Amino acid sequence: MQGCIAIIGWGSLIWDPEILSPHIAPDWRMGAGPALPLEFSRISPKRKMGLAVCIDAEWGTPCATHVAVSLRQETAAARADLAARERAPLDLIGIVCTDTGAAEGPGAGAVAEWVARNGARGAVWTGLRPNFHDHAGRPFDHDAAEAWLLGLGGASRDEAVRYIENAPAGADTPLRRRLGARDWWRAEAARVRALDARNAG
Repeated sequence: MQGCIAIIGWGSLIWDPEILSPHIAPDWRMGAGPALPLEFSRISPKRKMGLAVCIDAEWGTPCATHVAVSLRQETAAARADLAARERAPLDLIGIVCTDTGAAEGPGAGAVAEWVARNGARGAVWTGLRPNFHDHAGRPFDHDAAEAWLLGLGGASRDEAVRYIENAPAGADTPLRRRLGARDWWRAEAARVRALDARNAG
């Protein structure tokens, strides 16, 4: 990473970079990023109201993150690229920049240490915050999260299952482990895999 600008990811960015693709090198370095406290505690309208993984200082557990190299020469430009992909304002995209001394966003301390240790010029990452209470009307906990997922139907249920199942193995959170032990979840995961296989065929 010497002299590079890093894009740090842990969720759908890995398998679905979409409009970010032209601005990053093609291969993700899996597990190469800083450990950050992650949990599936964000309700995502983009993901049909399923739960998305995010940095969560309260409920998160340290998880591996992954790194792509930005093709941009300026950290601010890499930040703008990620903001466009996330449909988010710049202030919800974390940034560490050795040129300017900027260190902003959730997890900035851990990312800054990682940047210094790896000789990177800077790093950007998604700083979208947990919002479970805003949509569900109750605080996040694992019982509430499972109840939310059980309450989803149709395409929303499919997308919720697909997102959590497709998340990189490094996002090994307590909620994900809990779901993996549930018969209903395993049955839904098998159903969605079969649905996707039929659609791909």
